[in-house]
Amino acid sequence: MKKFLIPLLAASALALPATALYAAEDHAPKFGGVVVETKAGDMELVAKPDLIVIHVSDHGKAMKLTSATGKITVFNGNDKTEAPLALAGDKLEAKGSFKVGAGTKVLAEVALNGKPAVSARFTLK
Repeated sequence: MKKFLIPLLAASALALPATALYAAEDHAPKFGGVVVETKAGDMELVAKPDLIVIHVSDHGKAMKLTSATGKITVFNGNDKTEAPLALAGDKLEAKGSFKVGAGTKVLAEVALNGKPAVSARFTLK
């Protein structure tokens, strides 16, 4: 019995750090939006008819943005709307008139802190 118990205990001890690490990765929305993971960090999109906001975080903590540029494209049925993103404090904002609702798709192309642009695809719930 001891022959089987020791490997079992060793395997469970190795699994514990991976579980703890997974719990540290927080991809839950913090602002009521939709979160996607990108190479640049997690992006949470919050869409309203007159304003689209993207919050960027790294391992659950807000990322300090020193520079950011980009654009969004909103797809709702046959409607397609584009708008530039501008840095607004610790987030990016696009102002305009957007048709947003469940099923709306948003493509964001964003360059953060002087790094190459990344794309993020969101589907609103």
